[in-house]
Formats: sequence, C-alpha cells, structure tokens
Amino acid sequence: MADSAKTEQEELAKLREGIDRIDSDMLRLLSERAQLAHRVGEIKHGNIYRPEREAQVLKRITETNPGPLPEAAVRTIFREVMSACLALEQPLKIAYFGPAGTFTESAAKKHFGSAPTFTPYLTIDDVFRAVESGQVNYGVVPIENSTEGSVGRTLDQMLTSPLMICGEVNLRIHQNLMTRAPALDAVKKLYSHAQSLAQCHEWLNRNLPNLPRVPVASNAEAARMAAQDPEACAIAGEAAARLYELNILAANIEDDPKNTTRFVVLANHDAGPSGGDKTSFVCSAQNKPGAVHDLLTPLKNHEVSMSRFESRPARGFGNSRWEYVFFIDIEGHRQEPKLAEALDDLRGCVGFLKELGSYPRASQ
Repeated sequence: MADSAKTEQEELAKLREGIDRIDSDMLRLLSERAQLAHRVGEIKHGNIYRPEREAQVLKRITETNPGPLPEAAVRTIFREVMSACLALEQPLKIAYFGPAGTFTESAAKKHFGSAPTFTPYLTIDDVFRAVESGQVNYGVVPIENSTEGSVGRTLDQMLTSPLMICGEVNLRIHQNLMTRAPALDAVKKLYSHAQSLAQCHEWLNRNLPNLPRVPVASNAEAARMAAQDPEACAIAGEAAARLYELNILAANIEDDPKNTTRFVVLANHDAGPSGGDKTSFVCSAQNKPGAVHDLLTPLKNHEVSMSRFESRPARGFGNSRWEYVFFIDIEGHRQEPKLAEALDDLRGCVGFLKELGSYPRASQ
C-alpha cells in the first residue's frame, strides 16, 4: 500500500512538472502572438478590429480542436487571447443596452472578450447615438428572441440609422429566480422585465400563481430592486445575481429550455467576407397585387437562401398608415456575385431598399 502511494506521488510530481512546462510554453507563444498582432497594427495604421478575421480564426480553431476541451471552452479561451492582443493596439469602447448585469452585457463580452471598456446605456436609442457620435467604437443591442419575437425598437432604429451590422451573437437565455429572502414563501412581490415574465409564464403559474408580478425596465433593474427589498424577488441572469449579491432560489425557470436571444453588433461599417456569413436588409413592397411575391422572386432566381422574413409598420416611410417594410436575412455575403445580382434585381421591384450589413454568422 505504501509503495502504491509513493508511486502515485511520483506520478503526480511528473504530471505537475509537465503542466508547468506547458504553461511556460503557452506564455512564450502568447507573447509571440502578441508581438505579431502588434506588427499587424503597425502595418494597418487604423482600425485593426476585423470581425471576419476573428470569425475565421475561431472557426479554424474549433474545427481542429482535438479535445478533451469542449468547443465552447476553446472558443472562450481564444476569444480572450484575441481580445487581449487587440487591446494592446486598439483599446475598444463598447456600448450595450444596460444597465450592468443584463443579458446584453453578457452577449457583448461573449463577442468581444473582457478586454474592451464596456459602458451601459439605458435605452436602445442611446446605444445607437453613442456609436453614431463616435463616443464608442461599437454597440450591442438585442434584436430578437426565439420565444418572444423581435425587439421592435432595434428594428425601428435600424430603419433610419446610418449604422450597419458587423456581427451577431446568439446567447442561450437562462432565467433565475433570485432574492435575499430565505425562502420563496417569504417573498411578497416579483420584479422582472416583461419579456422575462412572458418567458417564465408557465413556471410562475405553477409555482407562484398568486405572487404579484411587477414589470420593470430591465432584469438588472429588477435584481437591483430585489436587493433593496428583502420581501421581493426578481427574475434575471446569473450576472445580475452576482452583481447584486442575491441568492438564486430556482435556476433555469424559463419555459423553453432552448430559449435564445440574438444580439447584433452595430458599427459604422459591416464586415468583410468570412466564408460563413449572413446579410440583412430592409425593403418595402410596391402597393400592387403580387408585390410580396415579386419581392421574393429575385432571391429565388439567384438561389439565395432566406433565413428571416418579417414585416413591420413603415414608421415614416410611405404615405399610408398601413404601409409596411420587410426585414430580411439571407445566407451569404453581399459581395458574393449571386447575392449582389439578387439585390440589384430586387432594387428594381421594390419601393425602398436599405442594406443593413453583411457579417459572420453567429455560432450556436
């Protein structure tokens, strides 16, 4: 028995020596990578953040990942490496729809890593204005949820803003019931954003049918209010629970376990081709029979795959209160010949068309 324990201790010592050696090699290689990134910055003289390049790196890394680390862990590690290297040359300022502790903040950090400066803005309009004015480099806002549909204010702003979409983020949304109360029977009210209340509707009906539900501006605001009231609870994400030091009494209470929100990254430019892209645009149909059919025909003729089609009131475009615009996502980059031809044909049969940008398709 003693010999066995001695053998294990010797093996542990060798394993730890191996880990230390690899850690030293990793640090050396990270330094070399940072020096190469620095030289890239010197050559490019300007905006060195390239969404398409980062997407290509992450795609290559995950496709060649031998394990045992899962794909998500590998992506997170390399995202942080790229984030830190970029910060050496071009510290980024990122606006997001806040306050701090929201899912949008989590989405922004998932996309950019932790190196940039992240600033919360209390409205979606404020995020657009911050990017348009140059106060920040990029903005992150929600655009649609898999169960509750589109975020109307983001679509309305995209219709009139000069900003473009240069990236997207898909974030699995896990809702948690949190409080400073010792147990559920001690709470007397529930705070949350209206969308989160809707996403947890069935769970709440089963477990807290008589608890008053109070809609507030954001989940982070709900968590802040619950932190100040020992008889209140909130529905929010883990980041808000950590920020406001709340206990999670029930985790993952969303009705749909696949509940996902899609966020877009706003900039004064879109992204170059990455090999796995999506293009968004908004257009209006002419006021005549078969107009919507005519709108889709150029996409069919050029074999362009459509992943999203949504109508919304025109809000200032057109002369009728009942006129609509259509937000459309298609697969591919607008610089690809067949997409460029399809968009050119489309311009000839619509009253209005605005390209919102091409960008790397988000990982799931």
